[in-house]
Amino acid sequence: MSAGTALLDLLFPPKCPFCHRVLERPRDPLCPACQEILPWLEGKAGERAIEFADGCYSPLAYRDGVVDAIHRYKFERTRAYCVPLGTLMAQCLRDRLPDGADRITWAPLSKKRLRQRGFDQAGLLARVVGEGLSIPVVPALEKARHTQPQSGLEEDAARRANALGAYRLLPGGDMAGKRVVLVDDIVTSGSTLAECARLLREGGAAAVFCLTLAQARGDR
Repeated sequence: MSAGTALLDLLFPPKCPFCHRVLERPRDPLCPACQEILPWLEGKAGERAIEFADGCYSPLAYRDGVVDAIHRYKFERTRAYCVPLGTLMAQCLRDRLPDGADRITWAPLSKKRLRQRGFDQAGLLARVVGEGLSIPVVPALEKARHTQPQSGLEEDAARRANALGAYRLLPGGDMAGKRVVLVDDIVTSGSTLAECARLLREGGAAAVFCLTLAQARGDR
């Protein structure tokens, strides 16, 4: 640990993103109490079938303290949460995909939403995952049109229609023949991930694996 990092930890001690307790070990992603009680997804419960993807993995169910942590991260601009949350995702990917991947990318925000929020939460998570696993992080997609938030749509059919045609491939992403991990914060119906995975396949990706922090349906 550098002297600068140690000083920052002293002045602004890292806290657990789920319960706000100061972490006794600042480099840990969460506190021991939350480690015991969070809704971890194990085995098949942590997997989802996503069209055009070879797998979709999530370490947590979207309930209890996970909901509050993601809400603070996305909507209260607690962007520092990307480090502990992304670390949990990296651990999940390491366990679920032992053969690794060649590229990591993410489902991006629209330009309008990016201006409103100030940062792209999935992009920051992707970078933390990539750094943790030493996998290159490449922007491969862009939001072609602004859409309603998927969280405001109840029906899966409406979510699919909302995501259809909403993204496009960026030039120069170099996905041909690559095993690609597609990152987002939450999977609910899977419509956004499916549309992004479809485009990555069209771009030549040999395999697409989705990775999210939390799974919002099918977790019970």
